[in-house]
Amino acid sequence: MSGTLSFDELKSSVKDGTIDTVLVCLVDMQGRMMGKRFHAQNFLDHSFEETHCCNYLLATDLEMETPDGYASTSWESGYGDYVMKPDLSTIRLMPWLEGTAMVLCDILDHHTHEEVPHTPRSILKKQVARLEAMSLSAMMATELEFFLFENSYDEIRKSGFRDLIPISGYNEDYNILQTTKEEEIMRPLRNHLFNAGIPIENSKGEAEAGQEELNIRYADAMSCADYHTIAKHATKEIAWQHGRAASFLPKWDHKKVGSSSHVHQSLWTKNGEPAFHDKNDALGMSQTMRNYCAGLIKYAPDYTFFLAPYVNSYKRFAKGTFAPTKVVWSIDNRTAGFRLCGEGTKGIRMECRIGGSDINPYLALAAQLAAGIKGLEDKPELPAPTTGDVYDAKKAKAIPSTLRDATETLRKSAMLKEAFGDEVVAHYTRCAEWEQEEFDRVVTDWEVARGFERA
Repeated sequence: MSGTLSFDELKSSVKDGTIDTVLVCLVDMQGRMMGKRFHAQNFLDHSFEETHCCNYLLATDLEMETPDGYASTSWESGYGDYVMKPDLSTIRLMPWLEGTAMVLCDILDHHTHEEVPHTPRSILKKQVARLEAMSLSAMMATELEFFLFENSYDEIRKSGFRDLIPISGYNEDYNILQTTKEEEIMRPLRNHLFNAGIPIENSKGEAEAGQEELNIRYADAMSCADYHTIAKHATKEIAWQHGRAASFLPKWDHKKVGSSSHVHQSLWTKNGEPAFHDKNDALGMSQTMRNYCAGLIKYAPDYTFFLAPYVNSYKRFAKGTFAPTKVVWSIDNRTAGFRLCGEGTKGIRMECRIGGSDINPYLALAAQLAAGIKGLEDKPELPAPTTGDVYDAKKAKAIPSTLRDATETLRKSAMLKEAFGDEVVAHYTRCAEWEQEEFDRVVTDWEVARGFERA
């Protein structure tokens, strides 16, 4: 049985007893799969058309708190329902869970049955449609970096998240010996995801003790975001099944390298030709690519929140860690915020290196597409590539260095308001504000240790 299923194939699998459970899922603001576990026959008989959820699911934080200040829902309005409309083209097996399939949902207004504009999948769909109107499509790929730890989630939580021990004792970048020791998790992860219809390419050790990278083959933008979300979810569940913990926190220790999620992107024509490639250009870059990338880079500060959505996200931006600090592009240079890959070939593309492992891929991809589309529309000049060690490029514009800074660039972004809508930008601005407010009221371990006796 293939990983992706048609509705008729799901019916057959339920009839023969292969599938007994269907996960009906939405993607929340944090990029997590939320939803219900349906008895498969009930899903087939009734709920394949729609089910319901509380509308607070798209106005909460990581702790599932219900902040005030959202226009879409509140205690005053009573926290009503949204309609979860299964997208039957997304049915697939969850091979690491016995007898289980899943489907992703679009989120509709309970009264009008119109799509809720601030839902992550809706935001990305809108940008894909804008490209289609220009006779273009985006092909994208994300790299998933994360850490594996010796202990389980429950053990780590009960310890107060102290004395974290990575699964390996040294930098394992490309190291075959060390990653062999981790195959109890990584091998089933690769194979289960492949059997779920996700085109896994490879996994590898990353540049820190216990750090992994999972690579998925490029796809259209919506599929790319779906793949990323399901793969991240699977990583956590499979690690849990083996008594380990996987963390996508971008910076879990200030002395260690952080985890990223680089985004590769290119545009293609309706005829399947690479719109970014020009064989007559010295670098192989077409004018379309230059315009798109000019917008991508120009508006990077506007959309940084969608690449770095939490206070912790900004701890990753540090010199000499392969995480960027400057909003410039360079040719095959890992110190820049944007790296030109595939120079001179039909596979030419731009890699955005700003995003951390905590991105919501739908929002991160949508924001970059919006900036690129603005470049296609306005045709700004693409600056010359930066060379050398970009960390020391004094004249290069810096990436917003704190969540507070990124919140302000988001709040003021005319480009994103035009692309997403004023109400969507206001919704995510409130999300960013709340995250900062929650952090600001907490006394950290660092403050106590530093000042308890000496202050």
